Amino acid sequence: MNENGLRMTRRLAAAMITTVPLFLGTLSGVKADGLLDEIKERGKIVVGTEAAFEPFEFLKDGKIVGYNKDILDYVVEGLGVELEQLDLPFQGLLPGLIAGKFDLMATSTSINPERAAKYAFTRPIGTAMNLILARADDDSISSLDDMNGKVAATQLASVAQPKLEQFDAELKEAGGPGLGEVKLFTSFPETHVALASGQVDAIAIASPTAGVLMKKVPDTFKVIGPISDPAYLSWVVRPEDGDLRDFINMKIGELAESGKLKELQMKWFGFEMETPAEGYLPEGAK
Repeated sequence: MNENGLRMTRRLAAAMITTVPLFLGTLSGVKADGLLDEIKERGKIVVGTEAAFEPFEFLKDGKIVGYNKDILDYVVEGLGVELEQLDLPFQGLLPGLIAGKFDLMATSTSINPERAAKYAFTRPIGTAMNLILARADDDSISSLDDMNGKVAATQLASVAQPKLEQFDAELKEAGGPGLGEVKLFTSFPETHVALASGQVDAIAIASPTAGVLMKKVPDTFKVIGPISDPAYLSWVVRPEDGDLRDFINMKIGELAESGKLKELQMKWFGFEMETPAEGYLPEGAK
């Protein structure tokens, strides 16, 4: 190699030595930014919701409204970005979140050990237990024991489904025949219609929704009893998006500390629910 070639080789080597650390540093910076910074840079947060769980989230005049929407609006205002909210069937929300179809699942989702091992839950926004409702004029059902042989319905893939199936097993363990049939519908409102029309004998739904339903259509349904203990309801993010979860938890905390969260609960439910800042996740949660 001549002298000019040697000089060129040395210059290239020196350039590589100084450039490679800068390149690696840029990649490291991208990874450190996280989803929260990506959302701010994008100027928009994409949220998946099932707007069929009144009063948490539901459609009114073609727009998504409800308790969760009020909280979500506060969170988005704090981000300073545009909101794109998708209304999707509940069954597709968790898979869609993991697939990256949206940034956040802002639909009331019960925390349980199975879900908490796969997904990252925010601070609770409310609580609920699963209740059995029957038609008010159905004298054949006055207690949970009367559910033997009856047809019951709930929403497919909801937390109420395994609770209803567990209740069926408990009826059988107690010596009864168990439920006559379990029917699964795409949304909870469909179960309300099925019960009112006599397609099923009873339904399993969340207690806050049951309260609103019975207020809207008095003398149509009656509560038979609970089939689960109270559970916390939260929103969900991907496990790797802890920065977004931390921001949401901070905003929910602000609402709780200011008393605004209680105001929203009284507005939409007429009663206050627990929303603890800690101790709500099961062991092994993300």
